[in-house]
Amino acid sequence: MSVFKGFRKGVNLGGWISQFKEYDVNHFNSFITEKDIREIASLGFDHVRVPVDYNVLEDEQGNVMESGFCYLEDCRAWCERYNLNMLIDLHECYGYSFDPLKKDMDRKKFFYDKDLQDRFFRLWRTIAGRFKDYPDQVAFEPLNEVVLFEVKDAWNDILARYIKLIRSIAPKSYIVVGGVFYNSVMTVKMLNVPVDERIVYNFHCYEPTVFTHQGAYWQETMPLDFRISYPRPVSEYRAKHEEIFNDKDSAVFMDGVTEMGEGFFERIFEPALRKARQDGVALYCGEYGVIDKADNESKILWLLDINRAFDKYNIGRALWNYKEKDFGLVDASFESIRQRFIDEVSGV
Repeated sequence: MSVFKGFRKGVNLGGWISQFKEYDVNHFNSFITEKDIREIASLGFDHVRVPVDYNVLEDEQGNVMESGFCYLEDCRAWCERYNLNMLIDLHECYGYSFDPLKKDMDRKKFFYDKDLQDRFFRLWRTIAGRFKDYPDQVAFEPLNEVVLFEVKDAWNDILARYIKLIRSIAPKSYIVVGGVFYNSVMTVKMLNVPVDERIVYNFHCYEPTVFTHQGAYWQETMPLDFRISYPRPVSEYRAKHEEIFNDKDSAVFMDGVTEMGEGFFERIFEPALRKARQDGVALYCGEYGVIDKADNESKILWLLDINRAFDKYNIGRALWNYKEKDFGLVDASFESIRQRFIDEVSGV
């Protein structure tokens, strides 16, 4: 299995130029600054994943907005100053969003609509052109969290075209691609794309979901007052998941899962690891974390277990999230365990 060099331990900058409450230049200029990048470097991280929404980079007609690209370019320069790498993640494109709060979004149309895809590729042609000269520092992630399982073949086709496009512009840059069903670790094995030594398979891990997303207001069937600790018996997580979500669409239901702990993550990562080894590419977890409503002792135990599994299999990762978005590392809710996380996970 290959290695995603320079992207071993990172953190997401969610909520800055993606998933913001409203389009607000004052927010963009103050939420993340050079000071934050310096702080992230001082904590022992080696990269940041930078989610960005299309409407920061282009207007509604698809015209490039230089003001938006300045945020990415400033971030890259700050990262260079403090020896950090940067993954540019297009979190939303015109015509597609993973966001469950956008209930009127047609999450299928983009995958079968030539005009929407052409616009997506135009934007990426611009992004790649701006950052192609930094192949060891700046990596590219085409789109965050494809929700629907049923579009997996169409998504593979789009990824193949995306890889061909990026390779024509930035032949040496890392390209980070993930599967369907919210970029689940269970769907990495379904990726069918052209590979080379700088292709990386990506997944997100918030398992068990009933623990990491307990009380989450954006989960439609999740009771706001629901709480559960970690670790608990597998049977308890399964029962609560079925009760709340009325399905078994979670890695906690995978065969061979018998107990919580480091072994749980090893088991659910195994098919993705096998696929990465088979294809000779690196494996990366672009998001993992626990909601601020969980008790902190449970939170740190979960974080330590998943990171031990990452380390064992040399999987790069980026914590969700640096600041706010209900998961913030620097928020008051994380304060009592922050130093323990930094000492044992980020590795200063």
